[in-house]
Amino acid sequence: MPDLPQHKPVLAGTAYSGTSGASIRLEALPEGHLLHVIGAIEPAALAAELAKAGFTNSSIRKAGFRQWFVAGDEPLSPASLAALAAALAGKAFVMDQSHGRVRIGISGRSSRLLLSKGTAVDLDPAVFAEGSSAMTMVGHISVQIVRTGENSFELTVLRSFAESLWDELRHMAASAQKDGA
Repeated sequence: MPDLPQHKPVLAGTAYSGTSGASIRLEALPEGHLLHVIGAIEPAALAAELAKAGFTNSSIRKAGFRQWFVAGDEPLSPASLAALAAALAGKAFVMDQSHGRVRIGISGRSSRLLLSKGTAVDLDPAVFAEGSSAMTMVGHISVQIVRTGENSFELTVLRSFAESLWDELRHMAASAQKDGA
């Protein structure tokens, strides 16, 4: 049926590499899965339940008080979501946010400089270590920032704001390049 909606990745075909030795790289990450987990479960217990349900390559990111995002590059199967929901019954609730949010990767030696142009989060590695996450604003857009490496970050944004954030990041990257990135 031609009138049925077709899934199309919102940032399909986009990429950005800065000049000067590619000191900044932006990339649209795979639209695999993103789950929102809410409840009184500790991260270690959540990780154990994720492993049992087959989410072995997923990462857990703090998203607020007793809230976590579980992100991964693999598509979500209904059976694995059902298994996780059953395992978490009575401890936490899980909601699939895979089609409602987009992940953007930012890497390179000037990635912190780029992000400092849009957010007030202190991204110094001594304060914001690898694996740290924060819900914040980049400009006027609400995002979750996660440090994934020494010079790499991942931003999760509502799907409807992804293109706007992408454009803003490209402008900030160009400005960071001019500032000696």
